[in-house]
Amino acid sequence: MTDHANHKQHKWSGLNQHIDRWLEHRGKLLAHYCKIANLPPFEHQNNSLPSAEEINAFCGDLVDYVSEGHFEIYEEIITAYEEEHRERMELGKYVVPAINDTTDEALNFHDKYTIEEKPNALDKLDEDLCNLGELMEKRFELEDLLLEKLHSSHK
Repeated sequence: MTDHANHKQHKWSGLNQHIDRWLEHRGKLLAHYCKIANLPPFEHQNNSLPSAEEINAFCGDLVDYVSEGHFEIYEEIITAYEEEHRERMELGKYVVPAINDTTDEALNFHDKYTIEEKPNALDKLDEDLCNLGELMEKRFELEDLLLEKLHSSHK
């Protein structure tokens, strides 16, 4: 997942300063995800759970990334495309709502793991991280569709 993200970041770098920053945030979020999910290259030999501070920091990064896309980037991508082509980006009408569907799940993960410590709160962390990883992958694919449309219009 991180190799794919790095390739995409390189492919679209220079298109737009805000998009570059956002893709950089995506890369950092993925690295942070791999770290708390105990995935390569951050595997722990003892398979210990991440600390509460690590989980809280990841949850903060997750919400920042989701918010940045939702409140800034998607509209910027669509507007840039529409200004260049003088036509509506039809793809945006379908992709953005699909991306937004993933937002609730990300926010639920955030809420579950940043609220006051509860007994057994981490019992399902591995399962929840796996589900979140799948969700993030789906979201990134949808975001990539928007970026690819914008990128192809600049060729």
